[in-house]
Amino acid sequence: MDRKLLNDRKKMLIEFMSDKNYRPMRARDMATLLGIEREKRQELHQVLDELAAEGKITCNKRGHYRIAEPDIKAGIFRGTTRGFGFVTVEGMEKDVYIAEYNTGTAFHEDRVEIQIIRPASGSKSAEGKVLRILEHGLTEITGVYQKSRNFGFVVPDQQKLGTDIYISKSRSGGAMTGHRVVVKLLDYGDLHKNPEGEVIEILGHVNDPKADILAIVRSYSIPEEFSEEVMEAAQEQPDSVSEEEMAGRMDFRAFQTVTIDGEDAKDLDDAITLTYEGGLYHLGVHIADVTHYVKEGSALDRSALERGTSVYLVDRVIPMLPHRLSNGICSLNQGEDRLALSCLMDINEKGEIISHCITESVIRVDRRMSYTKVAAILDDDKEAQKEYEELVPMFLCMRSLSQILRAKRRKRGSLDFDFPESKIRLDEEGHAVSVEAYERNEATDLIEDFMLAANETVAEDCFWQELPFLYRVHEEPDGEKLLQLSQMIAGLGYGIKTSGAGKELHPKEIQKLLAKASDTPEEAFISRIALRSMKRARYSTECSGHFGLAARYYCHFTSPIRRYPDLQIHRIIKENLHGDMNEARIQHYQDILDGVAQKTSTLERRADDAERDTEKLKKAEYMADRIGKEYEGMVTSITEWGMYVELPNTVEGLVRLNEMIDDYYYFDRHHMTLTGESTGKQYGIGTRLKVMVTQVDLQSRSVLFSLCYSEKELLELSGCPVDGGNWNIRD
Repeated sequence: MDRKLLNDRKKMLIEFMSDKNYRPMRARDMATLLGIEREKRQELHQVLDELAAEGKITCNKRGHYRIAEPDIKAGIFRGTTRGFGFVTVEGMEKDVYIAEYNTGTAFHEDRVEIQIIRPASGSKSAEGKVLRILEHGLTEITGVYQKSRNFGFVVPDQQKLGTDIYISKSRSGGAMTGHRVVVKLLDYGDLHKNPEGEVIEILGHVNDPKADILAIVRSYSIPEEFSEEVMEAAQEQPDSVSEEEMAGRMDFRAFQTVTIDGEDAKDLDDAITLTYEGGLYHLGVHIADVTHYVKEGSALDRSALERGTSVYLVDRVIPMLPHRLSNGICSLNQGEDRLALSCLMDINEKGEIISHCITESVIRVDRRMSYTKVAAILDDDKEAQKEYEELVPMFLCMRSLSQILRAKRRKRGSLDFDFPESKIRLDEEGHAVSVEAYERNEATDLIEDFMLAANETVAEDCFWQELPFLYRVHEEPDGEKLLQLSQMIAGLGYGIKTSGAGKELHPKEIQKLLAKASDTPEEAFISRIALRSMKRARYSTECSGHFGLAARYYCHFTSPIRRYPDLQIHRIIKENLHGDMNEARIQHYQDILDGVAQKTSTLERRADDAERDTEKLKKAEYMADRIGKEYEGMVTSITEWGMYVELPNTVEGLVRLNEMIDDYYYFDRHHMTLTGESTGKQYGIGTRLKVMVTQVDLQSRSVLFSLCYSEKELLELSGCPVDGGNWNIRD
């Protein structure tokens, strides 16, 4: 059933059940009353299931359907190690709290129907009760197998599951104690019985450094291998561009063209041309024309939508498209003719885009540049400038335009979160051998500036043409998050101004905060907590703006090799360029784009979570070999159970409150501080201190620190007096 027909039938059923004469009835009775033929009744169940999943209707234990009461909601349940959980409901700002005795049989990631039993009040979330399971979210989990005499059990890698998985002897799959395994869930258990499962794959031993990342991939159900149908479709694609394919396109092969990427990048989907004359910069952002090879509805397209994005893990890349395309015909490789979709912009010296053109093109990259090389050229490295002598004038021109564009964005309030990312290096066996802070350089900045300009230009162009479209939106932060941010930075001597009873904020206020913190010890921390106060950016068919960029129009246009939304809007743009965007096609896109936006936003989050988990895992593994070592760090978060300290290499660990031996400390939630009862010593966010690595838990990917005390402090704590600055240990 196509989306339009499904939506029409959902609307019809809602009207039917909203009638004052309607009485709750079973699906079969509904089918009889509505005259639905037996062979069509599966479609009725599909419509009912969707309405129930959206929380618009409910079904009781006897199978009777009715319109949902206002306090009945549907959402995703997420468990905790302590038994209680939260349900994320679309349209509600805060998750709904579910006490342990109200979780019913809900399992982590299940879609559930809940009843709100206590509405939200002030800073407190609403509280709910699980009524029934609409759909199980997890069908497989990963964990470590433990063998017993007559059975086994698996300790899940996802601690939020909160319980071990029972494995009967006949379903162990040959697993032995210590094996990291994939388990198919057969029974989800309840408050009185553990879930049951079957071992379907042994990934390796728990100490195998390659098995741990593979387990994360499996736990998020990220597809690694492409189907035979998809691989065959990829093999059918050409190795080079033919003259026939280039016909009718703008030809930029004579223009000086470069790609600028990381040293290890293989999927090169953006290239730059730039000239300057008569007070105007002529910037060309040329993006790989992936849609020429990935046709709508094809096996390649369906596979790309199911993946949503490429996933970049510490030790591997799981691509959205097969390598034959992503590293081959779609990649803008040096010296090769390539098809592109180009955004050509004429920009004046104020950074204003005074004219633009979006067109199909053919390009040929002259040099494949790295961020490191371009940064060296811009840093006046004579050797690098000599090696790329013919390109130096263009790079200097790029710097000038980049600075103009960046200044213009900052003037309107665009945010620039400047904190180091993590760079983790592994050895051949997969062990972490170094963890470092990876700073951006001038080359990464200028590419970002050009991509942002193209993304904004394309979004605005399509908005005013009233095309069905996928925008990248970022909403304003909510009032509570702003209050928390304000409290957290107050102790460091910073502040932000809000309006509307503290619930509205212009991005310029965050920008001022970041500028004030620039080049200070707490700069990275301020950037991180400011970013955490923001809502998550997502894809939408509504052009509601991008708060972080202070942009009215924004989309993702520049990475169709690794992001499905970019691929989707390329298809729309090209169809419009060819004059094929008729009423039928407009309706087609209107029917599918909401689903694409929701699906790709979810898959993007899955990729981000997997990437974060692999980083945390390898950081923990790295620190496990450094127990007993001392480091300088900075407090990044304070809680009632302790304080989190971040090291210069980006590793974060916890100092437990009950292990701070020099005093009894109490937690001030308002000022986010820990204060000693007798000494008055205070720790707050941004406090610099010395810590020692005391414990690492690879299962939870956590690192524990202890405070380092001077020998003098330790003597005082032990009750030994100190005379005249000399340490005299007395019996």
